[in-house]
Amino acid sequence: MRVTENVKWPQITMITAVYNGESYLEETIRSILDQGYPNLQYIIVDDGSTDRTVEIIKRYEPYLKCWFSQPNRGLYAALNAGFERSSGEIMGWLNSSDRLHYKSLFNVGSVFATFPDVEWITGRPTACNEDGMPVFIGDLRRWTRYSFLAGANKYIQQESTFWRRRLWERAGGRLDAKYRAEGDFELWIRFFRHARLYPVDALIGGYRFHEDALSHGNIQKYAQVCEEILVRELDHVRWGTWVKLFRGIGPAIKHIPKVRGFWRVFMEGLYARGGPDRPPVIRYKLGHGWYLAEK
Repeated sequence: MRVTENVKWPQITMITAVYNGESYLEETIRSILDQGYPNLQYIIVDDGSTDRTVEIIKRYEPYLKCWFSQPNRGLYAALNAGFERSSGEIMGWLNSSDRLHYKSLFNVGSVFATFPDVEWITGRPTACNEDGMPVFIGDLRRWTRYSFLAGANKYIQQESTFWRRRLWERAGGRLDAKYRAEGDFELWIRFFRHARLYPVDALIGGYRFHEDALSHGNIQKYAQVCEEILVRELDHVRWGTWVKLFRGIGPAIKHIPKVRGFWRVFMEGLYARGGPDRPPVIRYKLGHGWYLAEK
């Protein structure tokens, strides 16, 4: 059976927020529209661009749910403005230099159609270079809330992550606009309060490495802010004090060569351990479709 047969495709809302994104914006737009997904709601928010961004957006206006410009208020304020105008059952965003993989929205739509109780998913982390060449495919991680808070598997790739609107609403229905680049990390913290994150063994979205990327400019500052967000969450989590103490061990031993290698192996093992909130992997079997696998 082909994956496109007998599927009632859920509506997917995609938002792209862009500020002076003429270098890569058209590739981003085409990676979404060229999917051919039959129930797509695509909204672009221009966050006060002064380059050719608006000219590029207008070329694709007939294929969009809508687009609009607003004064420059930052990425997450622009995304919030877009999501406020949306209605899709499934939600996600793609920044103006990143890309979706070929037919990946069909992966997303069919997974959510197959598993009505699954509320958010993420695919294999992937990346491309400045020229758009796919150069990295990462390991498929299995996420739990406590291992995430403990730091064993910290980075969930935003470009590959989608969720149901009901989860978005339970988690507050907004991104925190005070952040410059860490708003997705803060959103995942809130999502984990309500639902398990299911890994999907498929390629969905890819991050483009380039010098103008928000998280690329000051990776140390990005990591510091994410740490502050995480520590605040631990203040409201059972066993949070113990998790904080555990997290303090890593920085204390990272300069001890004989110990830090052991600690790295231990942390890798930590994320791999089972637990009550550890979800199965969603995999695809040719001729059968999506299924849940414990390995």
